Amino acid sequence: MMDQEKINALGDELYAALRGKYALIPLTDREPDIQVEDAYHISLRFLQRRLDNDGETIVGKKIGVTSQPVQEMLGVFQPDFGFLTNTMAYRNGSEIPIAGHLIAPMAEGEIAFRLKKDLVGPGVTEADVLDATETIIPCFEIVDSRIADWKIKIQDTVADNASCGVYVLSDNEVDPRDCDLPSLHMKIYKNGKFESEGLGSAVQGNPLTAVAWLANTLGEYGIPFKAGEVILSGSLAPLIPVVAGDEMLLEIEGIGGCSCRFV
Repeated sequence: MMDQEKINALGDELYAALRGKYALIPLTDREPDIQVEDAYHISLRFLQRRLDNDGETIVGKKIGVTSQPVQEMLGVFQPDFGFLTNTMAYRNGSEIPIAGHLIAPMAEGEIAFRLKKDLVGPGVTEADVLDATETIIPCFEIVDSRIADWKIKIQDTVADNASCGVYVLSDNEVDPRDCDLPSLHMKIYKNGKFESEGLGSAVQGNPLTAVAWLANTLGEYGIPFKAGEVILSGSLAPLIPVVAGDEMLLEIEGIGGCSCRFV
């Protein structure tokens, strides 16, 4: 286990990079013995600075690097996990600034879960997740990395709050009990042109499985899911780099769409 002084120093570096909008040399290059548990504690320090210094509040959790296309793209072959705060949330159709706000953004099409009751792992099952979910929502997560050139290993992305930037929720919310989640079909368009597609089964076979995994993984660290929180379940398709001027749209058959524009 890394000592607390080093954990604090690395968490503070990531916080400074977030606020300064610059990227760092990968933590794994500097600390080759860093473990995922160390990275998680670094992420908590990073998060605490945001809560204490900037008055942000936790509104949800996220799982990432769940689908094979994303794993192959990033060279990271196990899921990461992180926290969502109130300042990261955008409404459907929003304009999202890049300059002075994001470093190297990429868009992911996802299914978000809005919870109506607490979930505390370990021991959470897919049935428990379904029971605790009020609605599912089409969602863009805009991932961003405080690690230079996305040269990340699992420890880097966990420390960096799962490479999360901001997220956009659709106005459409549906009851997950009315859907066959693994069969949900998403299509993504960039600047009006078809870009990629994916199924709900891309995330660990079923988005419910991904959310249960996240509840159990965070439960081992004493972190519960809370009623009212939003849980991002992972990308259904490859990451799409975006720059100012790009417009993104996704449609999930039977659920609805989500859009945003970058400025």
